[in-house]
Amino acid sequence: MSAVSPLLSVHLRLLGMAILWGASWPWGRILAQTIPPITASTLRFLIASGALIIWLYHHDHFKAARSLTKKQWIGLLATGVIGVFAYAICFLSSLQYLPSGKASAAIALNPAFTLILAALFLKEKLNKIIILGIILAIFGALYALSQGHPIRFLSGNLHTGEYLLLTAVICWVAYTLLGRIVLKGIDSLTATTISSIFGTILLLITSITVEGQSAWESFLQAPSQSYIALICLALGSTTLAYAWYFNGIKALGAGNAAAYTSLVPVFGILISAVWLGEPLHLSLLIGAPLAIFGMLLMNIGQRQ
Repeated sequence: MSAVSPLLSVHLRLLGMAILWGASWPWGRILAQTIPPITASTLRFLIASGALIIWLYHHDHFKAARSLTKKQWIGLLATGVIGVFAYAICFLSSLQYLPSGKASAAIALNPAFTLILAALFLKEKLNKIIILGIILAIFGALYALSQGHPIRFLSGNLHTGEYLLLTAVICWVAYTLLGRIVLKGIDSLTATTISSIFGTILLLITSITVEGQSAWESFLQAPSQSYIALICLALGSTTLAYAWYFNGIKALGAGNAAAYTSLVPVFGILISAVWLGEPLHLSLLIGAPLAIFGMLLMNIGQRQ
């Protein structure tokens, strides 16, 4: 039993990670309806960055941060701009317009576009299983987002929320690919913490200059549900989920840990339906499973 328990613990934490990342969509939806998106993103990463700094100190990684080269610092700044600052704003801004359950289906686009661009620019190879997975993931995600009319994305007839969500996907893909290129030799905890700090500083400056004092006053006047969503998003979906994900990668390998991300849209849709009472449209019930199956195929293909 003692030999099984640690492994079971790793899998349970990865399941918890998928739940927390899925819940980030309804939590983000709650925040986006009550607090301006840049200010809400600033508050999220102020809390998360503080927790990450404590975590970095606990694991004695400050020495690793001090040994970074100038090129690595520039890379971390770039990832902070793209993966924290730009992504966070687009993520919460899109949830001002889109139901969180439907928006969570877009998660399937992240690995699909990442693999396509990695093949084009980093010369990574794609096999038949990966290609099939990419096709299913993209079609399923777009089918769910467009309520059964994916051709709308080809015609460019999109709404503001859909543009913002697709921009968030592009930011995350760029962040992932940039990380592969410029962040070699930096451990995940150090990279995540420093990128978050850079992104938080930019968010704070932008919040003050763009949204102004009224945005912070709206935070003080927000309902208690918004404070709960903010804490859960910052400490749960941002800090704790990343800790469990990194632990899973260390114990099981990147491929096995990444397989759990296919569950994120499932929990995003279910929690949005239960917590926010969002309806489960037929397009979502058809598109989301296709997207999830596509994510699983991509993961299987990468292992091969």
